[in-house]
Order: sequence, then structure tokens, then C-alpha cells
Amino acid sequence: MSNSKKKCLLLSEIFPPKVGGSGRWFWEIYRRLHHSHVVTVAGEHPEAASLHGWHAFPLYRIPLTMNQWGIRSFSALSRYVGLFRQVRRIAVQEQISIVHSGRCLPEGWIAWMLKKICGLPYCCYVHGEDVAAAGTSRELSMMVRQVLGCADYLIANSLNTKNLLTVDWKISADRIRVLYPGTDTQRFLPKCGDSTLRTDPAWRDKTVILTAGRLQRRKGHDMLIRALPQIREAIPGIHYAIAGDGDQRQFLEQLAAENGVSGHVQFLGENTDEQLLTCYQDCDLFALPNRQDGEDIEGFGIVLLEAQACGKPVLAGASGGTAETMNPGVTGLVVPCEQPGPLAEEIIRLLLDPCRCREMGTAAREWVVRNFDWSAQSTQAAQLFDIPLADPDDRCLVPRLEVKRQPTLHRIV
Repeated sequence: MSNSKKKCLLLSEIFPPKVGGSGRWFWEIYRRLHHSHVVTVAGEHPEAASLHGWHAFPLYRIPLTMNQWGIRSFSALSRYVGLFRQVRRIAVQEQISIVHSGRCLPEGWIAWMLKKICGLPYCCYVHGEDVAAAGTSRELSMMVRQVLGCADYLIANSLNTKNLLTVDWKISADRIRVLYPGTDTQRFLPKCGDSTLRTDPAWRDKTVILTAGRLQRRKGHDMLIRALPQIREAIPGIHYAIAGDGDQRQFLEQLAAENGVSGHVQFLGENTDEQLLTCYQDCDLFALPNRQDGEDIEGFGIVLLEAQACGKPVLAGASGGTAETMNPGVTGLVVPCEQPGPLAEEIIRLLLDPCRCREMGTAAREWVVRNFDWSAQSTQAAQLFDIPLADPDDRCLVPRLEVKRQPTLHRIV
């Protein structure tokens, strides 16, 4: 089908203003594609109207959030049928050629229904942790196998996710395309002026480690807190700042108290993009000490790209796809994070070598600009989808989205 006729529908429950790495990824990619070839159907959000005028493509909001993704109960099955009907109506109205499903579940099941009933093709994004989690349930595993098996092709967010699909789900490698998330290297920049001047008074005269993201066990906040007593012995002025919130917060606060490091741990809560940018620029090291938690893994790690774009060395766990965000040993470190000892030793070794930190930070900025800027990622996406990029002076490319780090059918145009 020629570009003049091809039109895709992105179906994603996670989409700005809702917080989420995949939602940001979709926003940055699809707003750079020509608006006449893109339609988005996203989940509802109370602040959805804040996007008005910030994009050129048609954007519909429907209640995509589901308490359960399975189909055994009558209520769940009815919910899928209702969502299928809404998406089908939009697809017909907009003359859609293919659906881009943001996840295997629940969006992928709706796309699967559209293909089975209406013959509408679909591709499906796979993030790693989504299919890993589905493997713990026989019902969800069955549904995911149907979604993966019937998709025209799959989009993996990393080579690690592609390997997971080929090994654990027996998907042929020629049906998988790897498309990395990216970052805005014109927004995430190294700090101008004196880098020793910190905005937050609590950071002044401290050596600051920063972690950003939802407070989930796989992200390893707990392991770094457990490593802090050993780090403090070598670096008395150590300060661990945690940006983000989640159901692990009370546990992490208690853990800091039990380890006697409450005075060295700062919980920043949800942050705006501007606040997080300042955190990246002011920290000494960005750490995402992720590890596998049961079937839960970190599929990629956009925050690692953002920190490197700000000229900071990074550290990530030897699990999932986080190593693919960096040039290991040059822009950051990959460390086994199942125990606090090795994590503490690597952090101490790096932070006591400021020259190495600076060199890694400089290399990190160059690495991300060269390999992960959104302009490069959107060009790859346009080639993969066989649809054109937006014109450079398109109004949807001028403003940058400000998202807070914290649900009728209607259309926003």
C-alpha cells in the first residue's frame, strides 16, 4: 500500500498526560510522523485536555483501564467487547489500514479481535516486563500467545526483549523488529555554568546518587539503600535521592530507618519534567540498580538515556535490557544488583574517581546524541511503518510536553 493511503491507529492505555515510559515513547514518535497518517486511541485521563493544541493527529480517549486482563469472567469479556466496538467504530471512521497495539494486554487482545472479526492487520509493541509477567498466568499466557502469534509483526524495545520472545515464546526472529525508545537531547542537556552549585539545598556539599522511576521492587531502590552503610564508610557525604512514587515507598522508608541511613535518603515523590531535568543535571551518578523480580524485568530504561543526555555517568543492573541504553565501561556500568555488596563496591570505586566520572559523563552525552535522539528514532519508525515523517515546521513539533511524574468517547483535535 502506498504512503498516500497508509494510515495507522495507535492503541495505548498509557499515553500522556498519564505517566509511563511507553506513553512518552509513543508521544515522541507518533507526533513526529505525518498527522494525516496517524490516529491515536488512548486511555482516559482527568488532565487529557491539557494536550489540546500540542499535536496535529486525531486523538480519541476511551476507558482502556481494566482491573483484570483475563476473559474468564462475563464482566471482563463484556468489557473487551465494548472496547472492541468503540475502536472498530473509530477505525472505520478514520479509514485505518493497520493497528499499532501499545502492549500485548489489554490493547493487543482488542487488536486481535479486530483482525479476527474485521480482518484489520496489527502490529504489537513488546516491552519485556509485559510478556514476562503474563507467563505467570495460564489464562494470560494463552491470550498473549494468541496476540503474538496473529500479529503481522512485533516491535521489541530491545534486543533483550527480542531474545525473550524467541526463546520463551518461540517467536520467529524474522517477525520481530527492534525499535529502541529515545530521548530529547535538546531538552535533556548538561548543566550550564558551575556544576557544583545545586538547586536543592539538601544536595549542597553532598555526593548525590539519583534514581528516578516508579517505586517497584524490580528497580532495586531497596538494594541501593542496603548498600548505603558500606558506601557511607568510604563517602561520608553520600546522599541518595529517589524521584518517583509507588506502593514500595513505605517499605523503602522503613528499610532506610532499619539500616540507619534515613538521613542519607531523600524521597522526592512525583516530579515534573523540569524538576527531573534539574535532578539529572545536579546529581553525581544516576543509578537504576534493577534486577529480575520473579518474572518481572526492566525491559529498557528511558531514564538512563535522559541521565546520559545530561552528561552523567550511569549504573544499571545486569538484568533485562538496561545494558543496551549505554556503552558499558565507557558511559556507564552494568553491575549485578541481587546483593548490596557488589553494588556498593562499584559505586565507591566510581565516585572516588571524579576524573573517570567526568570522562564517562562526556562520553555518555555523545553516545545518546548519536544513537538515541528522538529524531533518529522517529526516522527509524517512519521507515518501519512505511509512512512519512511530519514536515519540520509542523506545529506539533514546536512545543515540548510537560508531564507530571504522578479516566464516552470524545475527540481532541
